Amino acid sequence: MRIFGIDPGCARTGYGCVESDGSRHQLLACGAITTPPRGTFPEKLLAIHEGLAVLLARWRPECVAIETLFYARNVRSALKLGHARGVAVLAAVEAGLPVREYTPAEVKRAVVGYGRAEKHQVQEMIKLLLGLRVAPVPHDVADALAVAVCHLHASNLRLKAGLPDTPSIAAPKRRWREYRPAILES
Repeated sequence: MRIFGIDPGCARTGYGCVESDGSRHQLLACGAITTPPRGTFPEKLLAIHEGLAVLLARWRPECVAIETLFYARNVRSALKLGHARGVAVLAAVEAGLPVREYTPAEVKRAVVGYGRAEKHQVQEMIKLLLGLRVAPVPHDVADALAVAVCHLHASNLRLKAGLPDTPSIAAPKRRWREYRPAILES
């Protein structure tokens, strides 16, 4: 199973592609899409969308796992993060991929075993789980890999329990561009 994890952000969106045979996980790719610092907000969103679209086409995962929004004190920051997350989901759905969402606490519990783990703990556990020589940096990359690993663990648990691995955001049956309205007869 090949999973593409995304940790959305306006300045930097982390991504990681992990493949698993059910017992061992292997890192295929990881990094961060950095938006132009002096770019307008729409330009930043476009950079995130285009970057993810290219990566999804290149790695062809079976599913995309993305971190959900969490409580934020600053409403303006939360709205911007929501936009970045929206274009990430859009890139996945446009690629025809199912999307699974996980809260930060679910991701930390799946990777570290503690829902309030700190960033460096997540980085170190990802290093161990993926057999890396060094912990992934920046933390956005480690978080994206953690989301992918979280989905792998959740999928394995669902399969063992005999439950279907249904996505929380299903990919459309057809693309919008292919839609043709039915002709109404009068």
